[in-house]
Amino acid sequence: MLLKKNIPIRYIFGKIKYEILFVTVYGVAIEVVYQNFHITNISIPMTVPTVLGTIISLLLAFRSNQAYDRWWEARIIWGAIVNDSRTLARQIIHLMEEPYGTESIDGFKHRMIKRQIAWCYALGKGLRKDDPMPLIRKFVTDEEYEFVKDYDNKHVGLLQLHARDLKNALKQGWVNPYQQIEIDGTLTKLCDSMGKCERIKNTVFPSTYSLYIHLALHFFILLLPFGLVQLFGFLMVPVLIVITACFFLIEKMAIHLQDPFENKPTDTPVLTISRNIERDLRQMMRDDQVPSAYEPDKFYIL
Repeated sequence: MLLKKNIPIRYIFGKIKYEILFVTVYGVAIEVVYQNFHITNISIPMTVPTVLGTIISLLLAFRSNQAYDRWWEARIIWGAIVNDSRTLARQIIHLMEEPYGTESIDGFKHRMIKRQIAWCYALGKGLRKDDPMPLIRKFVTDEEYEFVKDYDNKHVGLLQLHARDLKNALKQGWVNPYQQIEIDGTLTKLCDSMGKCERIKNTVFPSTYSLYIHLALHFFILLLPFGLVQLFGFLMVPVLIVITACFFLIEKMAIHLQDPFENKPTDTPVLTISRNIERDLRQMMRDDQVPSAYEPDKFYIL
């Protein structure tokens, strides 16, 4: 994702450079024919492209809103994942206790919280269709790694391990039934967020709607020079470029925002959020006297 507030101009216009090149050549060709061959009957009333442009503007505005809603929903979901991950770590650290006061539970807490970090990275990588296993390997045991490897969705396997360990903690007496229900409720929220992300990822934006707007936009651009040529003369080409650039940029913006998990600069920053979760959970474990061999300030995604 673009994390800087100032987006480079080169990046913006790099997305429409071929379209602008075509419009420039097309506009110059019409201007040459109009000025050199004095074919004045090629001009049309400006009312025609104006009406068509107004309709397309409304359609693009509606599409941009729908695309932004998908992007914003994805960001809200990952905000909930941040909160639920912190809640799960807090519950594991402070609700689980060894009945006889031994330290055997510390490794259990440590393992579950590291697995939650792995879950966040696995979900983010999985949504982008990248292999999360190299990252997962850094946070789980060999047994857990082999267990998760058989799952198509690695984050589902990690959540299964959470549930298995929580059941074991109840048997060991490290949590009572009420505490087990609370922690399981947090796991349910994480599972719900996972399903919402997958729904956005797997729900394709209606292709016919995109196609119709795209065709209408190109028809508008083909008509526009014939309405501008008589009004602006030699200035028709730069005016044409400015108008069409605005329309193309709005269309590109909607296309990029509608799929927030496609590993594009406009995506929801799932790996950056996961890194922040890792930082917070490591610090929470450090406060709970995690062994010094654990490196709380080391991040695996830069």
